Amino acid sequence: MARVIIGMDPHKRSATVEIINGREKVLAQGRFGTDRDGYAAMLRLGRQYKDRVWAVEGCNGIGRHIAQRLVADGETVLDVPAKLSARARLFDTSRSRKTDPADAHCIAVAALRANGLRQVTVDDVTVALRLLVDRRDGLGRARTEALSRLHHLLLELVPGGAKQFLSAPQARALLNTVRPRDLVGRTRRQLASELITEVAVIDKKIKAANAQLTELIASTGSTLQQLNGIGPSGAARLLGDIGDVGRFASRDHFASWNGTAPIDASSGDQHRHRLSRAGNRRINQVLHIMAIVQLRNDTEGRNDTEGRAYYWRKLAAGKSPMEAMRALKRRLSNVVYQQMVKDAERVRTGPGGQTGATLQSSAAGSIPTAGTSEKPLPGPARTHSRTPLLAAS
Repeated sequence: MARVIIGMDPHKRSATVEIINGREKVLAQGRFGTDRDGYAAMLRLGRQYKDRVWAVEGCNGIGRHIAQRLVADGETVLDVPAKLSARARLFDTSRSRKTDPADAHCIAVAALRANGLRQVTVDDVTVALRLLVDRRDGLGRARTEALSRLHHLLLELVPGGAKQFLSAPQARALLNTVRPRDLVGRTRRQLASELITEVAVIDKKIKAANAQLTELIASTGSTLQQLNGIGPSGAARLLGDIGDVGRFASRDHFASWNGTAPIDASSGDQHRHRLSRAGNRRINQVLHIMAIVQLRNDTEGRNDTEGRAYYWRKLAAGKSPMEAMRALKRRLSNVVYQQMVKDAERVRTGPGGQTGATLQSSAAGSIPTAGTSEKPLPGPARTHSRTPLLAAS
């Protein structure tokens, strides 16, 4: 750890800093704007101390803009989670009130005492993937909303309404069969026509977004799309939110982070585990979609995918459908983790055994805190060698 810690409480238009040494002695304080002049003044203050490191709270949130500027200027920046600074504030009796100077002090103290804080790096391809998949998800939500409104209008125009899964051309053909004469009917038809046009435009944007995501994913060397149930959006979400998979010590640690590891809820002689509602819910959703795809179009277990075969074995073992689904998601978490570890190793060593680029990213977040949920638990976390799916885990 450097001898001087520059703690920063960042905001959109201002940043409050406090500089302390290794004994928590305050060396300097200040409040600066985040415009060019304010940033330059803050940088000059920090560079008066040679052996320094910047500790910024929320480098994946409100502190991202200032942290990336510091890294681009060659400064060493550590990401301090808000929980750590809150704990430092809790135990500091002299700074009970939550003010910007007090926050900056607690951030600096937390960085001084904590081990394993993530060092912020320059944004790379995984950040671009994250931005693009956020845009793709937004388009999906917009399409769902437009279709919902369209279905409501078609129900008033066409007896029985339209079928559930409706494309823009199908909706246009159905609307052409309706010629209302009253004012309300004509208004409904006009609005329905506009919604159909809106859905068609969104479909084109989704197609272009998927193509861009596929191209960018291919440039990373990732093979996640080879897994059954992982498409361009799912692979981009995994790469964008996870970043460097090496920050997870094990597949159990990864499952705890994404919320697929069950939580021990045993008491006395009763031994049981319950569903975890914590973790990264976006990655949990990717794994849920992956499980649904592997279970789709099943008829009494015939033509099983590897995931479906595992699901049926869980049902045969007495698990409820919901418990079997949870176990399957936990297993698929292992498969995704191992695939990403293999990809990272291949990219790191290169095709000829030479060291290549890594997918390390500042967008991935800090190293997850280990807990009891990361341990292999009875049921979905055990290893069974009788299925091809488990061989990959």
